[in-house]
Amino acid sequence: MSGTPTVRVTFLPDGQTAAVRSGTTLLEASRRAKAQVRTRCGGVAGCLMCKVAVDADEAAALSEPTPAERRKLGPLLAEGTRLSCQARVRADVTVRVPEDPLKAAVRRMLAKQREEEELW
Repeated sequence: MSGTPTVRVTFLPDGQTAAVRSGTTLLEASRRAKAQVRTRCGGVAGCLMCKVAVDADEAAALSEPTPAERRKLGPLLAEGTRLSCQARVRADVTVRVPEDPLKAAVRRMLAKQREEEELW
């Protein structure tokens, strides 16, 4: 495996980056980059929590969707959504990690609180 090329994976919005061997899953790359990609199933395409987004012009940097991805994601694949536990990197790529739902809820609540405080 010493001849396996190294590729760079960047995770947005935080910009964490990892250099990994070609063929590494995005989930493993996210762990090396310390990017927060949620998962519950241990990487077997069971929970669908590890979804990430990749732009169409970078889709070729990832492996073809697995049968599990095709079955689980359906039309979301055409929109650039991939399961990080299934998608393997072939070349340098940048992916977007969705905001954690709990963090998003807290952010919305804080924004609402600030708006209410401005009224007084």
